[in-house]
Amino acid sequence: MKSFTIILGDITTVKADAIVNAANTSLLGGGGVDGAIHRAAGPQLLEECRALHGCATGEAKITKGYRLPAKFVIHTPGPVWQGGSRHEADLLRNSYLNSLKLADAHGCRKVAFPSISTGVYHFPLNQAAAIAVQTIRDFLARSEHVAHVQMVCFDEETRKAYEKADKG
Repeated sequence: MKSFTIILGDITTVKADAIVNAANTSLLGGGGVDGAIHRAAGPQLLEECRALHGCATGEAKITKGYRLPAKFVIHTPGPVWQGGSRHEADLLRNSYLNSLKLADAHGCRKVAFPSISTGVYHFPLNQAAAIAVQTIRDFLARSEHVAHVQMVCFDEETRKAYEKADKG
């Protein structure tokens, strides 16, 4: 049975086949969830990311999880909010979709996401949550391997926005 859950927590402690990193396009670490994942995974993650030569916004690349409880880390740069007229919604949808496709291709059953682009990239939280929930639920309905997706929210405001989006 397939499921989607929303929790409050620290994505670096989640036991999953893959966790998703809200990365920057360099894939070389940064602030927020990206920095936390790099610190928790250890220096080998940075070494592997260097060999990937970056990643375009909305695309996704996969690495090992190293010291994380997840087997893989899927890195996806979400869009920086610029008012909504620069295809930010489509790029955000692609970040979720391409991450899920990569997880499915690698046989992952459980995938955990952070809220992509809603921190320092300033994507409006309620709009981002609606895009994420719809994309995840649509993908789960047709995925081959991915059976459980967990949205790991770093604060109560974010968790409430995702729960509201999930109720429609």
